[in-house]
Amino acid sequence: MSSDDLENYETAAELALYREYRDVVGLFQYVVETERRFYLCNKVDLQVRASGGDVYFEVTMTDAWVWDVYRSARLVKSVRVVTFKDVNIEELSDNEDAIPDIRQLRGR
Repeated sequence: MSSDDLENYETAAELALYREYRDVVGLFQYVVETERRFYLCNKVDLQVRASGGDVYFEVTMTDAWVWDVYRSARLVKSVRVVTFKDVNIEELSDNEDAIPDIRQLRGR
């Protein structure tokens, strides 16, 4: 496989994932962005924890969709994320015109 073939494959996979996102975003109430992943979910709980002088975040999500191009099953019943970085949680609007553009959320 050439580097062009690989790049074309990755571009097609990313485009398919973006289209899936646009199809499912209306089914969810929250957008959650962590340092490593982007999620859509219907219930989210953020807990700030401290341990030995360190502060970390524990995020629990229910009925979630995971933005991950390499994951075959992106719909999951529950997700628990532990991170030392900030977590961004936004409530989605009922207005379809207000659906966030994933490229803006990911800083592209």
